[in-house]
Amino acid sequence: QVQLVESGGGLVQAGGSLRLSCAASGRTFNLYAMGWFRQAPGKEREFVAAISRGGLSTYYADFVKGRFTISRENDKNTVYLQMNSLQPEDMAVYYCAARRGGVGSVATQDYDYWGQGTQVSVSS
Repeated sequence: QVQLVESGGGLVQAGGSLRLSCAASGRTFNLYAMGWFRQAPGKEREFVAAISRGGLSTYYADFVKGRFTISRENDKNTVYLQMNSLQPEDMAVYYCAARRGGVGSVATQDYDYWGQGTQVSVSS
């Protein structure tokens, strides 16, 4: 069992930055690929970024390339999402997720554990 707790969300002006963190319980964090997803009101949950269990491979949705960076520190059981140049369309609840195995996935159904989410709001 893996428990995930996100933090770092908040309100920021357009063009600003936030850094989300996701802390995982347990001693097997390095066995899981990690992903970030987001869900805006009335919309389906969508893929944002993923990172392999060793951190060597990363994947991004087209709409965040060049603005967001995913990273992880396995010795701290934590994955991060650095978000720059935030826009109002980035406003959503952001979730981290863990997937058994080495590589990330863009599909929500491929992930085994989910956090409760953290709200990101962007004012124009």
